[in-house]
Amino acid sequence: MTTKQITPLGAVLVAIDIAKARNEVLIEFPDRQRRRKLSIHNTRDDHDRLIGLLAETGKTVVCGFEATGNYHRPIAWRLIQAGFDVRLVSSMAAARTREALNNSWDKNDPKDAQVILHMLRIGATQHYHDPLVAGINDGQELSKTHEAISRSKTEILHRIQTHYLPLYFPEVERFRQNSRSDWFFAFLEMFPTPASITVMDQTAFIKSAWEVVGRKVSKARLLADIYLTAKASIALPIPLDAPAITMFRMVLAETRSLIRQRDMIEKMADAMLAQSADYQQLRKIPGIGPISALSIIAEAGDIRRFGHHRQFLKFCGLDLSTHQSGTFRGRTKLSKYGNARLRRTLWLAAQVAIRQRENSFRDKFERYIARDRDNPDLRRKALTAITAKMARVVHAVVKSGSDYRPFFEGPVPGGRTPPCCREGAKRDPVDNAWVFHLDLHLVSRTVRASTNCRWTLCLLIQHQFSKREKVAPIGCNYDIERVRGIVLSNQCDRMQEFEGETASK
Repeated sequence: MTTKQITPLGAVLVAIDIAKARNEVLIEFPDRQRRRKLSIHNTRDDHDRLIGLLAETGKTVVCGFEATGNYHRPIAWRLIQAGFDVRLVSSMAAARTREALNNSWDKNDPKDAQVILHMLRIGATQHYHDPLVAGINDGQELSKTHEAISRSKTEILHRIQTHYLPLYFPEVERFRQNSRSDWFFAFLEMFPTPASITVMDQTAFIKSAWEVVGRKVSKARLLADIYLTAKASIALPIPLDAPAITMFRMVLAETRSLIRQRDMIEKMADAMLAQSADYQQLRKIPGIGPISALSIIAEAGDIRRFGHHRQFLKFCGLDLSTHQSGTFRGRTKLSKYGNARLRRTLWLAAQVAIRQRENSFRDKFERYIARDRDNPDLRRKALTAITAKMARVVHAVVKSGSDYRPFFEGPVPGGRTPPCCREGAKRDPVDNAWVFHLDLHLVSRTVRASTNCRWTLCLLIQHQFSKREKVAPIGCNYDIERVRGIVLSNQCDRMQEFEGETASK
């Protein structure tokens, strides 16, 4: 992920080795041979002292550091507000450079500062994007808190499934529909054991549990089924006032609390980003919901800064890498050197997209596994390809500012490869489908051919309109409705006039 960042000539280079309590600073002045070493504590007075010293030079100041937890955030913010150029040094690049320079694995804070200074000098750094400056700090906090709450809820849910339910109500687990619903845990909190249900008759139980279950189809039948299940349960005979049941109810209450917190964060995220055009466009992509869109915006920042989708794939760690030396060539696989949380978000979004109906993600997945649907390795590779496609679509949708278009990928009626898919052909701005294009040479040859060939061209265009796909010749723009009129009226001779106009353009 380290890119070549040109270091200005005559700039003051500042290398900072970040730590929790104290930072080792190494300053190199362009007009001095000796460097200056400082130890800066993480206090406001020491930060002011460092900023004042750098401001007195009156020259361009370039500061570099290696990210260490979140301890670098305060001093990086102060340096940016002071007007200094702040660079980020990759941890892996710094480790490899330290071993190459010193021919040893020896590591200490002063040596790390020297390595960072060397990387600043050669320009092997990244531009530091501060979340506060980029305006994504709130989104990052919501995303990370949602992830922490989801992990805690999953851990408690597994504890309930593997410990409490097998002891106190084994048969009730089949009534749990999904992990997002609250009614199941509310029901268990009120009726934690079969004895708490069978102590009443069926009518009294249905009446007392009616409001707890919430809105359900055939609610009376569901509650009657639960009552009969409780009567035939093999649960341990634990009294309701036992401390074990109290602990069970405490865990259930914690689960419900985490569900409420998760729902609150999702509502806050949707309200906070409701006016964001990027958020609204991401929500239209299959598989991307409020939290996935929030995580993408929070982790990627401004996606428009990536000039090409391959840069975004590399940022996500979805780029392909191969180890090759001499005649040996290893397997090509994902580098996984990018943002892990962003890569996981796209992976989960791809899993949701292939389960939805009629979108290009599912169509590509089905074609990928068509030769062996039961091969788990092939399905894993297909899902990886869909994840990379999801990243390309996210980049294209945000960068182009256009909405997601759920067109299908497929061959032309004759079974040939569409012209847009051939080498050197122009693709659609949004990489979510093959959009059928008519090559200008194909149009010219067909128009100059016989009437039957021209009629074939009209049928070809009409077939594309019947599939509700966009038709556009490569290298020119024209009115779609006019071509539709040509097709529907079968006035093939007007194609000659159309050819002359496109040639003039």
